[in-house]
Amino acid sequence: MKTRLATATILAFALVPAATAAAPTPARLQVSGDEFSLALSRALIRKGQAIIELVNYGEDDHDLALRRIGGARTYRVGVVEPGQTGSLAARFRPGRFTLWCTLADHRTRGMRATLTVR
Repeated sequence: MKTRLATATILAFALVPAATAAAPTPARLQVSGDEFSLALSRALIRKGQAIIELVNYGEDDHDLALRRIGGARTYRVGVVEPGQTGSLAARFRPGRFTLWCTLADHRTRGMRATLTVR
Protein backbone atom coordinates (compact mmCIF):
# COMPACT_ATOMS: atom_id res chain seq x y z
CA MET A 1 0.00 0.00 0.00
CA LYS A 2 2.81 2.43 0.90
CA THR A 3 4.52 1.67 -2.40
CA ARG A 4 1.36 2.51 -4.36
CA LEU A 5 0.92 5.76 -2.42
CA ALA A 6 4.54 6.76 -2.99
CA THR A 7 4.27 5.94 -6.71
CA ALA A 8 1.02 7.90 -7.01
CA THR A 9 2.59 10.91 -5.27
CA ILE A 10 5.62 10.83 -7.57
CA LEU A 11 3.40 10.55 -10.65
CA ALA A 12 1.22 13.43 -9.46
CA PHE A 13 4.24 15.73 -9.16
CA ALA A 14 5.61 14.53 -12.50
CA LEU A 15 2.34 15.46 -14.24
CA VAL A 16 2.20 18.98 -12.80
CA PRO A 17 3.42 21.39 -15.49
CA ALA A 18 6.64 23.20 -14.73
CA ALA A 19 6.21 26.75 -13.52
CA THR A 20 6.29 29.27 -16.32
CA ALA A 21 9.60 31.02 -16.74
CA ALA A 22 9.84 34.28 -14.87
CA ALA A 23 9.73 37.42 -16.97
CA PRO A 24 13.20 38.81 -17.67
CA THR A 25 14.38 41.67 -15.50
CA PRO A 26 13.83 45.00 -17.28
CA ALA A 27 16.85 46.68 -18.84
CA ARG A 28 17.86 49.83 -16.97
CA LEU A 29 19.32 53.07 -18.28
CA GLN A 30 20.24 56.14 -16.28
CA VAL A 31 20.41 59.45 -18.11
CA SER A 32 22.25 62.26 -16.33
CA GLY A 33 21.27 65.76 -17.34
CA ASP A 34 22.79 69.15 -16.59
CA GLU A 35 23.39 72.42 -18.44
CA PHE A 36 23.55 71.49 -21.30
CA SER A 37 24.31 67.82 -21.86
CA LEU A 38 22.89 64.32 -21.50
CA ALA A 39 25.11 61.41 -20.46
CA LEU A 40 23.90 57.80 -20.75
CA SER A 41 25.00 55.11 -18.29
CA ARG A 42 25.24 52.80 -21.32
CA ALA A 43 24.82 53.24 -25.06
CA LEU A 44 23.04 49.90 -25.63
CA ILE A 45 20.14 48.11 -23.93
CA ARG A 46 18.28 44.94 -24.86
CA LYS A 47 14.84 45.07 -26.47
CA GLY A 48 11.75 44.61 -24.36
CA GLN A 49 10.80 46.08 -21.02
CA ALA A 50 13.13 48.85 -19.79
CA ILE A 51 13.29 51.46 -17.06
CA ILE A 52 14.71 54.81 -18.12
CA GLU A 53 15.70 57.16 -15.30
CA LEU A 54 16.53 60.86 -15.71
CA VAL A 55 18.67 62.36 -12.94
CA ASN A 56 18.86 66.15 -13.02
CA TYR A 57 22.29 67.29 -11.83
CA GLY A 58 21.75 70.76 -13.27
CA GLU A 59 20.42 74.04 -11.94
CA ASP A 60 17.49 74.24 -14.39
CA ASP A 61 14.46 71.99 -14.88
CA HIS A 62 14.92 69.28 -17.52
CA ASP A 63 12.79 66.58 -19.11
CA LEU A 64 13.52 63.71 -21.48
CA ALA A 65 11.96 62.58 -24.75
CA LEU A 66 12.92 59.39 -26.60
CA ARG A 67 11.92 58.48 -30.15
CA ARG A 68 12.99 55.57 -32.31
CA ILE A 69 14.63 56.92 -35.46
CA GLY A 70 12.01 56.52 -38.17
CA GLY A 71 9.31 55.92 -35.56
CA ALA A 72 6.32 58.02 -34.61
CA ARG A 73 5.94 57.29 -30.89
CA THR A 74 7.65 59.57 -28.40
CA TYR A 75 8.29 58.32 -24.86
CA ARG A 76 8.60 60.96 -22.14
CA VAL A 77 9.94 61.52 -18.68
CA GLY A 78 8.20 64.63 -17.37
CA VAL A 79 9.87 67.72 -15.98
CA VAL A 80 12.49 66.91 -13.34
CA GLU A 81 13.58 69.67 -10.99
CA PRO A 82 17.24 70.18 -10.02
CA GLY A 83 18.49 67.41 -7.74
CA GLN A 84 15.48 65.19 -8.48
CA THR A 85 14.89 62.01 -10.49
CA GLY A 86 12.14 60.98 -12.88
CA SER A 87 11.57 57.64 -14.57
CA LEU A 88 9.70 55.84 -17.30
CA ALA A 89 8.93 52.14 -17.73
CA ALA A 90 8.11 51.02 -21.27
CA ARG A 91 8.65 48.27 -23.82
CA PHE A 92 11.19 49.17 -26.51
CA ARG A 93 11.60 47.66 -29.97
CA PRO A 94 15.04 47.25 -31.53
CA GLY A 95 16.50 50.28 -33.24
CA ARG A 96 18.31 53.54 -32.60
CA PHE A 97 16.62 56.10 -30.41
CA THR A 98 17.20 59.83 -30.20
CA LEU A 99 16.97 61.30 -26.68
CA TRP A 100 16.62 65.01 -25.96
CA CYS A 101 15.38 67.63 -23.51
CA THR A 102 12.28 69.36 -24.89
CA LEU A 103 12.47 72.46 -22.68
CA ALA A 104 13.31 75.86 -24.21
CA ASP A 105 16.42 75.62 -26.42
CA HIS A 106 18.08 72.84 -24.40
CA ARG A 107 18.23 70.42 -27.35
CA THR A 108 20.01 72.88 -29.62
CA ARG A 109 22.42 73.71 -26.79
CA GLY A 110 23.55 70.07 -26.56
CA MET A 111 21.00 68.12 -24.53
CA ARG A 112 20.70 65.21 -26.94
CA ALA A 113 22.05 61.67 -27.17
CA THR A 114 21.55 58.38 -29.06
CA LEU A 115 20.62 54.99 -27.60
CA THR A 116 20.72 51.63 -29.38
CA VAL A 117 18.18 48.93 -28.50
CA ARG A 118 18.98 45.37 -29.67
